[in-house]
Formats: sequence, structure tokens, C-alpha cells
Amino acid sequence: MRKRCTPATCLRTAGLSTLRAALALNLVWIGRLKFEDYEVENIRALVTSHPMFAPLFTKLGEQRLARLIGVAEIALGTLIAAKPLAPRASALGSLGAAGMFATTLSFLATTPGVWQENHKAPKLSIVGQFLIKDTVLLGAALVTLADALEDARC
Repeated sequence: MRKRCTPATCLRTAGLSTLRAALALNLVWIGRLKFEDYEVENIRALVTSHPMFAPLFTKLGEQRLARLIGVAEIALGTLIAAKPLAPRASALGSLGAAGMFATTLSFLATTPGVWQENHKAPKLSIVGQFLIKDTVLLGAALVTLADALEDARC
């Protein structure tokens, strides 16, 4: 028997679908940008100052590292989008994305210039503002992870 769609459940379903599609689109699109020279330059300060990425930067070079990150983002976005066909694969993609966003949030502590100096209260710079949005993306990854796990059990 089919459950009746109340306004709240219809909104929840629409919200989850929108969130999943937006998260997947963001990851695929931003991953694709890692193959562009300007994006390689944009992430240079982030990866060279991070203890996990600096050795990779030295070993692989900036272009290969950017492309590796791009491939990972595209793969995670594709897995997240696959939920209607493969909820377990989608859960894996969401878990990976959650880990990725937690890692990028650590850049707030390792990247010079994230905080504006000479202010009484801590104020984010443009770089800090760019990074802080990953808190929302982390939340989206956790919500899509829970949703995919729920479907995988059925």
C-alpha cells in the first residue's frame, strides 16, 4: 500500500532530491574545473600549506594533484547521483564526500590569510569565506548518506 504524501513528506522528498542533485552537480562541476589552469592556480595556496597535501604537491606536481582531486570529486558526485540505481554506491559517494569536506574545512586552520588581521573579532577573508561554505556541503553529504543508507536497507 502506498503512503499518502502529506505536504511535509512531499517537501522532504523534494528537498532530498534537490539536495542530492545539487551536491552531485557541484562535485562534478568543480571537479571538472580542476583540469583548467586557472583552477590549478586557485588551489595552490590551499594545498601547499596543508600537511596532508603538501607532500603530494611536491611528489605529483600541482597539475597532477589538481587533476587527481578533480577525478575524485567527479567520481564522488557520480556515485551520489547514482542513488536511484545503486543506493549503496551512493552511500559510499556521500561518505567519501563527507570526508572530503571535513578535509577541506581543515584548510581553515592551515591556510595563511584565511582570517583578516587587525579586527577585534575574528573575520574571514575571501579565502575563508570560500572554505566555510563546505560546512553546508558536509551537512548535505551526511543527509544524502543517511538517505542512501535507508534505501539500501530496503
